[in-house]
Amino acid sequence: MAKPNYQYEKRQRDLAKKQKQEEKRRQKLAAKAAEEGGAASPEDSSDNTAEAAATPGNQTAPDA
Repeated sequence: MAKPNYQYEKRQRDLAKKQKQEEKRRQKLAAKAAEEGGAASPEDSSDNTAEAAATPGNQTAPDA
């Protein structure tokens, strides 16, 4: 029987956690922008498309 790959599982949990935190941050920024007049809403949608295009094949941090 194969051994569990704990490093892979931990990495997946960490990535999910970061993604959830980033989504919360975006929602807070959108709510704050809506309070101030909603000028930042178009910016948020462009950020999401740029990140979505970079995310599917990219499993490493973009800092490198």
